[in-house]
Amino acid sequence: MTGTHTRVALTYISERMNVWLRFGRPVGQTIVDDQRRVVKFSPGAVFCRLRWEANAYGTTLWQLAVLQAVVRNEPMQRVTGIIPGALLLLHVDGVKRVQAVLRLIDAIEALRIDPADVAPSYWRMLHNRLAARVEAAPYSRARHAAYLVRRPLA
Repeated sequence: MTGTHTRVALTYISERMNVWLRFGRPVGQTIVDDQRRVVKFSPGAVFCRLRWEANAYGTTLWQLAVLQAVVRNEPMQRVTGIIPGALLLLHVDGVKRVQAVLRLIDAIEALRIDPADVAPSYWRMLHNRLAARVEAAPYSRARHAAYLVRRPLA
């Protein structure tokens, strides 16, 4: 059964590193120790992972990634801490870009839409717009309704 799931390592080391989920619906969890756990996602599941790192001089890394779990042997990107890998829908670095995406996620939740249910194409479009430094279009109920009508039945 392990081969059908995407495993995501999450870590918390006080004042040094924090890797956590902003959204997503894991189907299982293994606690490794006080600082580490591994969550599992079913194929097709969309989730958001944040990574923050610091050293004695302050923050050294802010990353946010929205990913989609895949089945082994499907096209995927290798991502540190994610086995076997995942489809990278959106990736941003830096506190300003991460905060901008977090605001968009908050706006989606304000519409009472679970970000894990948002159309994967929206996350890809958002990634491309942010990379091009073009204003990001907010997700809307109309866009979500259109996605629900055209998405494949599970």
